[in-house]
Amino acid sequence: MNEKLVKRFLQLATVVLFASSLLWRCANVATLQGGPKDTLPPIVVSAMPGFGTTNFTGKEIYIGFNEYVQIKDQQKEFFTSPMMKKTPTVTTSGKGIRITILDTLEENQTYALNFGNSIVDNNEGNRLSGLRYVFSTGSEIDSMVMSGYTVSASKGDSVSNSLIFFYPAEVDSIPEYDSILFKYKPAVVARAGGNGIFIAQNLKPIDYKIYAIEDKNNNFTYDPETDMVGFLDTIHNPLSEPDFKVWYDTTRHYLTAEPQLYFQMFTDGRFQRQTLSESKRESRHKVTLFFGAPWPEVLDFAIDSIDQSEIVTEYVTRDRDTVNYWLNVPAERLGDTLRGRVVYMKHDSVNNLVPDTAKLSLVWKYIESKEEKKAREEEEKKMEQALKDSVEYVPPVKKNPFSVEVSKGELNPEKTVTFKFAMPLVAVDTAALELRVAGDALSPEEEKKLAEEREKEAKKRGVESISEDLSELPTIDYELFCDSLDMKVWHLKADWQPKKKYKLVVPAGAFRNVAGESNDTLRNDYVTLDPEKYGVVIVKIQGKSPEANYVIYLKNESGKTLAEVKNATTGTYRFNYVTPGKVKLAVLEDGNANGKWDTGNLIERRQPERTEPYVDPKGEELIEVKANWEIEIAIDANNLFKPITFESVNEQLRKTEAVRLQKLLEEREKKRQEALKREKEQQGGGLGGFSSGMSSMKSAVNSVGR
Repeated sequence: MNEKLVKRFLQLATVVLFASSLLWRCANVATLQGGPKDTLPPIVVSAMPGFGTTNFTGKEIYIGFNEYVQIKDQQKEFFTSPMMKKTPTVTTSGKGIRITILDTLEENQTYALNFGNSIVDNNEGNRLSGLRYVFSTGSEIDSMVMSGYTVSASKGDSVSNSLIFFYPAEVDSIPEYDSILFKYKPAVVARAGGNGIFIAQNLKPIDYKIYAIEDKNNNFTYDPETDMVGFLDTIHNPLSEPDFKVWYDTTRHYLTAEPQLYFQMFTDGRFQRQTLSESKRESRHKVTLFFGAPWPEVLDFAIDSIDQSEIVTEYVTRDRDTVNYWLNVPAERLGDTLRGRVVYMKHDSVNNLVPDTAKLSLVWKYIESKEEKKAREEEEKKMEQALKDSVEYVPPVKKNPFSVEVSKGELNPEKTVTFKFAMPLVAVDTAALELRVAGDALSPEEEKKLAEEREKEAKKRGVESISEDLSELPTIDYELFCDSLDMKVWHLKADWQPKKKYKLVVPAGAFRNVAGESNDTLRNDYVTLDPEKYGVVIVKIQGKSPEANYVIYLKNESGKTLAEVKNATTGTYRFNYVTPGKVKLAVLEDGNANGKWDTGNLIERRQPERTEPYVDPKGEELIEVKANWEIEIAIDANNLFKPITFESVNEQLRKTEAVRLQKLLEEREKKRQEALKREKEQQGGGLGGFSSGMSSMKSAVNSVGR
């Protein structure tokens, strides 16, 4: 669709919507009280001056409706394009709204007043979506149009209601960094819909620099601390963009379009102000500091009466904006209130990092649970009774407070046994553990038979059970080490063999944490997986160059990462022990070879790193994995990471829309079945014409899929 047709379509779409609503409303004027609920939005019946007025010189505009209206969420919904220094006031007046312009308007400028969803009828609250009043202070209305799509670079989801700012290409910036968003008001503003797609209207046939912002706090300004941002690497002119289609989305009830522009939006941490946002003492031995920006520079942390050597530092998050300080001292040295300080580099009022000292007052008090209170009261009663009876009271053995979760059961031979502790360890006897091979893995039937034989033998001996003599089992070497990212996680690595049984014994006292607590004896059994019950996915990747670095992700059908290969270059990589079923592959173009996705940088005009899903030649993402089968996938990074184009974005959106419509179809079918069941129970009848609607929906899904 060319620009003239797009413009005409947008005009006609508005007229048709208003007209169809009016005809429907006219047919129901005589609806009696108690009839169908009014679900139609207000209809524009007049405007003074009229829509599309040129040579505008006034200060007031009046838009009349066919019923009384209210203005809702004006601060969030209403905006002007271009933005005015003083926002016009919008008030209700009779069956209409009155707009008073407070700013001095520029000459030969097209203005658009965008009301979003702020106009609702007075009785039922039905919203009029997408009302725009356009006028010009010159002799012509700027009429060029562009469309686009805003998406979160990290999640791949559309960013709804984002704002798109258009700046004439000649605007300058500070040489050191891209400062346009901070220096200028945009010449044209557009807003994306709930699906992340926008249609920017009333553009000039000129080159634009274009940005998108998330605008979480609805102030129509880019706030680096909270908003995602996106930018285009090159300038764009409406005249040179490809034609695009526009249509009315009947399920979402707004205009949508094929996008010409594509924004990968990200949070730029460089702009976040560094400050100590919160300090907590969540347990007796733990102090947590929360910082406002990544990578805080902490110069000193101190707690009164506690030596620096008794403080263990744990970085909770990847960017170190949350830090735990564990106090490796006996509980009796830790009162209910601890006082101390933290010295760190904080942003001052002019955004310079300067040393700042924050005093800390950290309160924690043990709160007894209902169960603990009940147990204590019962124990006190028993003590009193023993005293009355003049007998010795023997207190119950208290549960060891030391807490650890150890992985159990089946074990992937390529993985480790994992220990997750509630607190960091300060002492580990790595040589104390016993790891023994207990023979070949047995089938469930064989295990059951063996258990029955042991039970019979126990009965013969007159004992409850027969304990195994582990000393006769061969031991194997192991390595016990702390996780590189989480100091509360430890791993036990060994030369695990498939289809084998292993027994692990951790003697009491092998682990001691910062609270001085030690473990009781731990015993766990493991059975390594049978490779014949699992599939293998082999990925052959051809990089853009021999030095190009990638991360390959294996994901389940819902998108959860099951396994990953970091620092992958041109070569062959295997995912073993893949559970039979459907999986996906995705690849990250890891430009700095750090093994993780990195966000963009507005200052340096660096886009976020790209992650792309693998799609086979038939357009399918899902890969069927079968037991005892190998699947080989060839990925050409040059093709996977080819430049994003108008055609590629629209093809991806068509697939996404097909999935969305399919889910909608399934939900409606589920509701239909439930309604049919209820009706059969109550009356025994059918649902009539719903099936024709289902047929239409199926056609829509098939159409989008094509």
